Amino acid sequence: MMDSIDYNQLFASKTKELAINIILELSKLPYNEAFSVIRKQVFRSSTSMAANYRAMCRARSKAERYSKISIVIEETDETLFWLEMLDELGFAQQEILTDLKIRTEEILKVTSSYRKMLKA
Repeated sequence: MMDSIDYNQLFASKTKELAINIILELSKLPYNEAFSVIRKQVFRSSTSMAANYRAMCRARSKAERYSKISIVIEETDETLFWLEMLDELGFAQQEILTDLKIRTEEILKVTSSYRKMLKA
């Protein structure tokens, strides 16, 4: 069984890897003004998700941990929103966005469950 340090390191890596993959995949696509606006938003929310998860791992109290994981959930949900927008507008290949959305949803589910556990 993994201890909490391993779990936190695993998820810190997962959130950072997802943000990097979003940046790398969407940076390959040609410029379009509408796409560019959404791309900046998804870059911001995905990197914020990763940075705030990392900060949550270093929280000094349960209240601070709860606050940080709430920010992670908010930024992850926003990332999912922007990925859905890109998909619905047809700005990127379906298979790329499907993979990114599945990984984002996984992080959202796990962090939401973790927040429920913290609240209990």
